[in-house]
Amino acid sequence: MAGRPDAKPYYAVIFTSEQTADTAGYEAMAERMVELAAQQPGFLGIESARSGLGITVSYWRDVASIAAWRQHVEHLAAQRLGRERWYQRFRLRIARVEQDWSFERPTS
Repeated sequence: MAGRPDAKPYYAVIFTSEQTADTAGYEAMAERMVELAAQQPGFLGIESARSGLGITVSYWRDVASIAAWRQHVEHLAAQRLGRERWYQRFRLRIARVEQDWSFERPTS
């Protein structure tokens, strides 16, 4: 995540998924969704990993920002394609983040 949210609480949208064999166009759409989400009011950052199970966590200032993103016209089109072509199954959870800690090993 680029930077850490200073103001707490904030919200995490946790999206877990298993893809179908049809991945044509998926990477380009995923990149576009990250680019577009970053332009939305209330967006704080994103982290993602895929190795069989995909996990993407996006961070938002409030639930109103999440609701607005969920209804964005391009995001709605991506959601439709995900259900029709790219995902075997997925699950979405929204959690309120009260605290967070991190560790980073020194580079030298």
